[in-house]
Amino acid sequence: MPASGTTRMLRRAATAAASAALLVGVVAAVPAQAAKPGAPANFHPEQDYAGSTVAAHEGRGDAAGTASAFAALAVTQTKGMDVSSYQGNVAWSTAYANGGRFAYVKATEGTSYTNAYFAQQYNGSYSAGMIRGAYHFALPNVSSGATQAAYFVAHGGGWSKDGKTLPPALDIEYNPYGATCYGLSQAGMVSWIRDFSNTVHTKTGRYPTIYTTTDWWTTCTGNNSSFGATNPLWIARYSSSVGTLPAGWSYQTIWQYADAGTLPGDQNYFNGALDRVQALANG
Repeated sequence: MPASGTTRMLRRAATAAASAALLVGVVAAVPAQAAKPGAPANFHPEQDYAGSTVAAHEGRGDAAGTASAFAALAVTQTKGMDVSSYQGNVAWSTAYANGGRFAYVKATEGTSYTNAYFAQQYNGSYSAGMIRGAYHFALPNVSSGATQAAYFVAHGGGWSKDGKTLPPALDIEYNPYGATCYGLSQAGMVSWIRDFSNTVHTKTGRYPTIYTTTDWWTTCTGNNSSFGATNPLWIARYSSSVGTLPAGWSYQTIWQYADAGTLPGDQNYFNGALDRVQALANG
């Protein structure tokens, strides 16, 4: 995310201005909304993003070691990023010039929040030449997987086979509001994720990419292996290697390896050359 704690705090304090841009093939973004009934107490969706809980629970490794690890990888890696309202209006042409070729953009959280900068970020990355997609920050204790999937798809989480739109993504990680597993049993969590995944598939024709960490997945799903055959894996691990993956996946599709770097937002590598990113976009 932003390069320093001060920048993060300033972002959190800033009031998000709604973008007036129209979305490409999806519903237009709306301003951030107040918490609706059922949302967590002290609702702070502007502070939640893919990885917002990871460093506090799992720490950060050596960035130099991570760079060395990339150089040793046999498969070409494609640089990308993920962003949320933290970044505000992103300079996408600059990000592209710095090597960014794909982006995931936070669209929604629960069933009462949409990213006010979504249109600028989602359209802007597309217009700059990137392959982009939208993600949903899950709150499994607030409503069902099907309910949140429907809200997500209706507010930016759609998909079209245009060669530049990644599958919708589910961000499922440590609970920023309380109990790590949102008060669900391992079986209950697996059921919630499957409900979300199947609903997204029904509505878009694509199974969602799953963003998580191996530690969270093991703790909260019992290291369930049933999603590897259908859902691409977007793994978060801020270290010099991707480490052990959750059960069911033999490789990661995307690795979020740092929460700050040369690109806006979090730093990611797609596990393949650009044509592999395009292949995922096309389904």
